[in-house]
Amino acid sequence: MSAIRRCCGPFVSGPSACEKGGSSVEGLLLAVDTSTRLAGIALYDGVAVRGELTWESARHHTVELAPRTVMLLKSLGAAAGDLTGLAVALGPGSFTGLRIGLALVKGLALARGIPLVGIPTLEITAYAQPHRSMPLYAILQAGRGRIAVGRYRWRRGAWRATGDPFLSTWEKLIEQVEEKAFFSGELDATGVALLRERLGSGAVIAPPASRLRRAGYLAELAWQRLERGEHDDPTTLVPIYLHEPV
Repeated sequence: MSAIRRCCGPFVSGPSACEKGGSSVEGLLLAVDTSTRLAGIALYDGVAVRGELTWESARHHTVELAPRTVMLLKSLGAAAGDLTGLAVALGPGSFTGLRIGLALVKGLALARGIPLVGIPTLEITAYAQPHRSMPLYAILQAGRGRIAVGRYRWRRGAWRATGDPFLSTWEKLIEQVEEKAFFSGELDATGVALLRERLGSGAVIAPPASRLRRAGYLAELAWQRLERGEHDDPTTLVPIYLHEPV
């Protein structure tokens, strides 16, 4: 596998890029998302998602994540030494789940000197959705009947957050919706039923397949940041929590 090489920018791919003063990356990036029960990993080379796994983990992230990462790498004939970039979902999400994903990528970043990028989990959900003229509500399940919510508007060719993420319930969120809106993410049966009952045609619900949060989207977002020469310090990168761990 080719590697990210340091040159005139923080991460550039070779002499030709340096001569032009540009910044690009090449190689293989591992993306890890353990924000919620829906876990995912992906391998991305800047052109295509080379491999991806998404599964429901019943609080088994600790025993499932590392073996599945090794399996995915082996399916491409690759190993940890071939990785040139890392991405991790930062939350909000499960206190334990987020720590497990961060521990894996931080360990690789520090041990092998691989650049690491953290991306908010709700941003991953929003990134996957098509352009709409209405606001987007990206949803994560937060347990005990609560949901984590991010509100976005389409501006300058992308979904942009209009405020900080917040904890709510379906009932409280529906009371706050003042215009026709698009909903995606972890929409459970209760939420879908309430949206249809209370908002009717004022709620546009993304189809189940497009609601699926994929590590491949996390990989794309992180790669874009690396191409801009941006990365995070693994010693100070922390997850996003919307409430104290219990």
